[in-house]
Amino acid sequence: MKVNYQYASSSMCINQGDQTVLGLSPDLSRDEKVSFAGKLKHPLVFRDAMLMLREIVVSDMSQKKKERVEFFAWLEQEIERQILEHEQYMPEVREDLQKNMDELSNEIGQKDQDIKKLVDIKNHIKKEIDKHDIWNDYNKIERDFWKFIRDRDYALWFVLDPVITVHPDQVSFEAFSIDESTYGCLSIDMDEFELLQEPQLGTTNIDFSAKLAREMERFRTYTDVELSVNPGGFTVDTGVMPEHIEKKIDLPETWIKGFNQVSSAASLGGIDIELSPVDMYDICSFLRRHKAHKSPRYMKWVLEPGKPVKIVFEPFGKECILKAIYNGEKKREEKIWGRRRWMVMEKIIPLAKSFKVRLLGFGMPQFITADLGTMKMTIGFSSWSSNDWVKGTAFNILGGFIGDGNYEGIYKLMKEQRCLSLENIYGKLDDTSKKDNKAGVGMLFRRGEGYFDAINDTVRFRQLCNTPIAKELYETTPMELKVQELMDEGMEHFRLKITSDKEFVASHSFKIPNSKYRNWRYHGSEDYNREYNMTDTELTIDEDGQISKVKCTCKEFKKGPRNISAPCSHILALYMRASKFLKLELKPDQEYKMNDIMELLL
Repeated sequence: MKVNYQYASSSMCINQGDQTVLGLSPDLSRDEKVSFAGKLKHPLVFRDAMLMLREIVVSDMSQKKKERVEFFAWLEQEIERQILEHEQYMPEVREDLQKNMDELSNEIGQKDQDIKKLVDIKNHIKKEIDKHDIWNDYNKIERDFWKFIRDRDYALWFVLDPVITVHPDQVSFEAFSIDESTYGCLSIDMDEFELLQEPQLGTTNIDFSAKLAREMERFRTYTDVELSVNPGGFTVDTGVMPEHIEKKIDLPETWIKGFNQVSSAASLGGIDIELSPVDMYDICSFLRRHKAHKSPRYMKWVLEPGKPVKIVFEPFGKECILKAIYNGEKKREEKIWGRRRWMVMEKIIPLAKSFKVRLLGFGMPQFITADLGTMKMTIGFSSWSSNDWVKGTAFNILGGFIGDGNYEGIYKLMKEQRCLSLENIYGKLDDTSKKDNKAGVGMLFRRGEGYFDAINDTVRFRQLCNTPIAKELYETTPMELKVQELMDEGMEHFRLKITSDKEFVASHSFKIPNSKYRNWRYHGSEDYNREYNMTDTELTIDEDGQISKVKCTCKEFKKGPRNISAPCSHILALYMRASKFLKLELKPDQEYKMNDIMELLL
């Protein structure tokens, strides 16, 4: 999706004695002209939080092509060995070859003179042609352009501008990493600012350059910093008009869809663990000192009720016991991949009061929220580094955000209210069913017009792009259509039970086409006349509402990693059905059919 950003000037830091104005230039192509001016009460906390956000933006944990150092070392030794062998065993052959080569070289030398004359004539003709070629200087101009970009603003070489939103109660900055596996959101309460003017609400991209980041590093305790988002741009007091900047960027589809998936994942329930700064330091310190060179590469969280949280780092087999106490009611283990991404938290450890880690289950993302007082930093990690937020699990389906629903009503309400919890949305739009309202919220996420605030558990209005997102980026996917189709099937094969460990086990048999049906190779067998096979789909949900085990006999699920990181439509449909009955009081180890469940409900 191609977009065109327009800025009145570059963002810049304007220093006047002990006064510093951090001027952020907003995108002028948007309908809402966002403006904000406020004096920061804790500029150093803001500085480190913004620099951490920038580290997220420029981070790339994708696998790089390995240098074949060992191969070239072997090759060099092999060449040397063969040379020695020839010198020892084939001196006469080498002399004869050298004599023949000298004779041929003399003949070639004579012909080279003739060839050189022809080449000179060819080059002269080519020069005459190039004088009239309009593309003659293209490569040089292109190289000069990219050199200018690197020298002036290295950020433009590989990152997208972050998104800033001015809410009634806070100012937020959102961004993605280069590999799109890490999401960052800095939320700053209005209490942090001494407002200098009435804020104009809205969302915009900001010109946040590497040069600006270097200027922010110079903030000190004695510096009074004013955060200013000014549509008019900024200029040093020289009498020179600010430079107008335009950026034409082709936004990746995964970048746009990633924001939707992050919001959907953030709305899911999970296990919350409160960590102290010392705990986070211990984790980052271990990761800094140890780098795994073989598999498995994960850290396993061992959670036992009433005991300190224990982390086992593989493949080292070393344990780290934290001060945090797990307050859950059941022992559990959670594995986390892509753990080196956690080191991005190092910069704000001295500033944080606490960290809240939310684990969503095996093969699922993780969220970390750092409490910085009047500021909060939310970091979302995808399942593993090579898996961006779009691959794998369809979080919008798991969250129940399927279809268009009451999108028009949701959009109108959220643009007016700006921030509401899901329950408040349902209450204000009580003339529409809860299902349609929830689907409407999901469509708001997909269109980039809202996001889920995991800190306050609210939906916030935010327009991601300055132009409407293309329909193919938010329309209902084939997976969603398949899930909806499966949801319309009967419930006669649905089963539900609760184990003695208080785990819900839901199972269902869905129809799948029989590949042997009417196939002449299987004529006469019982498979020949059977149009459908039945799946054996099973889902285990623990008492925290997390998916702990999944199973399905369909080909779609078997060809993947066979866990919740890549669910099939049958698992998603079963989850949608089972989640409606998780609050029922069931007898342990007793299987309930749909008729039994209806009797309990009635």
